[in-house]
Amino acid sequence: MAVRCVDIAILVFVATILVLDNLPNISAETDCGGDIDSILKECGKFIQKKGSKIPPSPKCCGTLKSVDFTCFCGAITITPEVGDLIDGEKTIYVAITCGLQVPRVGTKCGPRYTIPSSPPHPKA
Repeated sequence: MAVRCVDIAILVFVATILVLDNLPNISAETDCGGDIDSILKECGKFIQKKGSKIPPSPKCCGTLKSVDFTCFCGAITITPEVGDLIDGEKTIYVAITCGLQVPRVGTKCGPRYTIPSSPPHPKA
């Protein structure tokens, strides 16, 4: 059973990379100052739709700190296919956990998530 879960996680991760690499409006080097491939490699398991929220790794945080996070939210909002793979709420949770400034209330981060007045904060 554990092997099957790992296989599914790997499949979801690879599918995420393939979808994002083929989106016309998101390039590997975004206008947001970061590398989408690096973000997915280091943060994919923390922002993927499946599973519960888990605190990000230091490598994930370091990778996210190199991007304009508001721009990144806009980039992953472009197409609904991304919403099938990346969870906007988890993405905001990861950003807050990493100490990043998140976009203002009402901003979309992913095609299906709008930042509420009380974003998902990590437990202290």
